[in-house]
Amino acid sequence: MKNIIGREIPDEILKGRKLFQGQFENMDEVVKTTPKIKPIKPDDKKLLNSIEEAIVKSGLKDGMTISFHHHFREGDYILNSVVDAIAKLGIKNLTLASSSLGSVHKPLIEHIKNGVITKITASGLRGALAEAISNGILKEPVIIRSHGGRARAVEAGDIKVDVAFLGAPAADEFGNASGSRGTANCGSLGYAMVDAQYADKVIILTDTIVEFPNMPASINQTYVDYVVKIDSIGDPKGIASGATRYTKNPKELLIAEYARQVITKSPYFKDGFSFQTGTGGSALAVSRFLKDEMMENNIKASFALGGITKPIVEMHEEGLIKHIYDVQDFDLVGVDSIAKNPNHHEIDASFYANPHNKGCIASKLDVVVLSALEIDTDFNVNVITGSEGVLRGASGGHCDTAASAKLSVIVSPLIRGRIPCVVEEVTTVITPGESIDVVVTEAGVAVNPKRTDLIESYKAAGLPLVTIEELKEKAFRIVGVPDKIEFDNQVVAIIEYRDGTVIDVVRKVK
Repeated sequence: MKNIIGREIPDEILKGRKLFQGQFENMDEVVKTTPKIKPIKPDDKKLLNSIEEAIVKSGLKDGMTISFHHHFREGDYILNSVVDAIAKLGIKNLTLASSSLGSVHKPLIEHIKNGVITKITASGLRGALAEAISNGILKEPVIIRSHGGRARAVEAGDIKVDVAFLGAPAADEFGNASGSRGTANCGSLGYAMVDAQYADKVIILTDTIVEFPNMPASINQTYVDYVVKIDSIGDPKGIASGATRYTKNPKELLIAEYARQVITKSPYFKDGFSFQTGTGGSALAVSRFLKDEMMENNIKASFALGGITKPIVEMHEEGLIKHIYDVQDFDLVGVDSIAKNPNHHEIDASFYANPHNKGCIASKLDVVVLSALEIDTDFNVNVITGSEGVLRGASGGHCDTAASAKLSVIVSPLIRGRIPCVVEEVTTVITPGESIDVVVTEAGVAVNPKRTDLIESYKAAGLPLVTIEELKEKAFRIVGVPDKIEFDNQVVAIIEYRDGTVIDVVRKVK
C-alpha cells in the first residue's frame, strides 16, 4: 500500500499499523501506559555491587525489553558492558530500545548473531552496526522513531520497557541521579528521564556516588529500583565527536549567510522569537551569524531549544536568549552551562517534542534550522540513509521540530562529494515535504510554493531565489544523474513518523 506521500509500504509491515496520512492527521485521544512498581521498605538498600547483581534482581528474562540513553554518544561505555553481562547470564531474545545507537556500539553485532538481541528500536544507527543491519543481520526490521516519537511510543506502551539501564554522572545511594556533579558529566538526561518514568525496573549506573541527597536530580529516587557503581560510565569527550563542527569552509559559510537572511527577513524575526539550530557546520555558523543580527537590531529570543551547543550558551550568557530548554548537550560548554545557569532548563523528551501530549515545547518554536542528506523536489527530507542506501544517520528531532516550527529551514550543500543532495526522490523519507518551508544551498534558496508569503518577503529582500527543480537540475549538471540504488525485498527498518504512523521503510541493500 502507498501512504499519502506515495511511499510503498508492504502489507506485512503494517500488521495493524497506520499509514502516514499527514503531519497532524493522527491526533486522536491517547491513553498513557503505567509501569509496574515494587514498593520498598525504609531500610531496603538500593545500592548493589555489580551489573550482574542488578540484572538478576531486576528479574530480566528472555523476550523482555531493555532500554538505554545516548547522552554520552560515541563516549558511551554502559550499553556494551550491560549487554555483555546479560549475554554471560544466558538471557536471550531481547528487544533493545535505546534512544539512539552509534559507532561505539559495534559489539552489538555479535550479540545479534548469538541471539541475545533480536529486535531493536532507536532514533538512529551508525557505523559497523548500521551497515550490518542494512545488510540484513536482523530478522525483524529495526523501528526508527524520532525523539518525540520515541517518547510518545514509551508513554503509549508501544515500547514497553521492562528494565531501563540509565547511566548518570552522579547519583546517591537512593537513586537521585544527575547529569552533572560527576567526573563524566553529560549535562541533560532528557532521553533517560522518560524511560525512568515508564520502565518497570530502573537501574542507575554511575561512577560517582555522592552524599544523599543528590539534588537537584534529573531522575529522582521515586523512579529508581537499584543503583550500581561501576568504574567508568563513559568518556565526555565522545559527546562532541562528529556532532559539532565549527566550519571555515567558504561554501558552508555562504549557506549560513543565506540562512541568516532567510530568518531575519521573515516575519518571525522579532523581539521574543524562539529558535532551534542544529549541530552541522552550516547550522552552527547560522547561530553565530544570528547572534550578530540580534545584537545589531536589539532583539532578544524568548528561548532556544534542542540539543545545546556553545554558541547557544554564549548567547544566553550575553543576555540574547532568556531561556534554554535542553533535552541533550552536544558539547562540553553546554554540559557545564546546565549546572551553573538557572535559566538553562533540563527537559525530558516528551516535553521536548512528543506530539501526543497537551503541548510539547517544540510547538512554541518560531524558527528551526535543520540539516539533510537529501532533499527531493517535493521537499521531502532524508537524514537516515546514505547515498548507497545504508543506514548511517538518525531521525532525531528532525520531523518533530520541522512540523512544529513556524519557519523550518533546511541547510545543505547542493552536492556532497560527487553526490547530489537535491534529487528527484529521496531514498528514505524522515520528514515530509509539507513540514519544510525553505531549502538553503550555496546555489540559491528554494521556498516551498505553499509559502507564498515568504516568497514575497524574500523577493523584496533580494535573496537568490530559485525553484527546488532548478537546484536539482544544477546538481545533476555538475555531477550527473545518480544511478538508482538497488535493494532486495527484505525490509531492514521501518520509519515511523512522530505520531506512530508508517512514513517509509528501508530495504536491504544488494
